Amino acid sequence: MHFCCTYIYCTYNFDMTRVHLLALGLLAVTGWTQAQTSMNTVFHPADSRGHADHGWLDTYHSFSFASWHNPERMHFGALRVLNDDAVTGGAGFGTHPHDNMEIVSIPLSGDLEHQDSMGNATVIREGDVQIMSAGTGIMHSEKNHNAGEDVRFLQIWVFPNERDLTPTYGQITMDLDDQRDKLQCVVSPDGSEGVQIHQSSWFHVGRLSAGWKDSYALHGAGQGVYAMVLEGEATVGGQPLGRRDAVGTWNTERVDIEATDDARLLLIEVPMQW
Repeated sequence: MHFCCTYIYCTYNFDMTRVHLLALGLLAVTGWTQAQTSMNTVFHPADSRGHADHGWLDTYHSFSFASWHNPERMHFGALRVLNDDAVTGGAGFGTHPHDNMEIVSIPLSGDLEHQDSMGNATVIREGDVQIMSAGTGIMHSEKNHNAGEDVRFLQIWVFPNERDLTPTYGQITMDLDDQRDKLQCVVSPDGSEGVQIHQSSWFHVGRLSAGWKDSYALHGAGQGVYAMVLEGEATVGGQPLGRRDAVGTWNTERVDIEATDDARLLLIEVPMQW
């Protein structure tokens, strides 16, 4: 993926004096309007994702992960991983390490059991949002809390804005009624809405009725938003999307959204450079 960035090097000679001006990324960083470029988008159809079926785990990868490697799908800005996981009854991920990553889990159905080296032991369900700031390093495990049904959840990794932070854990239960025909913020940098993330990143989830229209305003220059339709159909930034299709958008102040059918939508805003 290539991002627009302008490099200017000008040399001025005044008698014996040389004045050098280096301006990096004027479009992406300063947002100068004199050289404003058009909105950029990248479309990721659902069937273009990586896929692995391990029996106990059926997983789809929006970005390169594990044995699936696509050099064009390494990340979207600071968004590194978006995995769409289904784990069979009683199975799960054994204890394993993480560091220097913001790890968000959003259950879609079923019950996900979590334990970590910070002493947290909990079960999260639809409506819950969990985050671990792995920082200097943590160990954790995840498994299906129930024996008789699958647990389905999204696990999302975002690069932090600072390395080697003290590991922390956050969890919140959202009111799903607040997602009805609106975009509910479930992750934010200061934690005033949803759980706190160590990055200029905001996650929103909406359950939208057919015909719903609005626009999403990004939080300043240099930001991008990655939108995935979890269920139903919608148009985001002019791109029609079906179930699990996604589109990334940047170099814009806002993105228009329309639910062309009843839809469940996830928006992940991240900095394109950090």
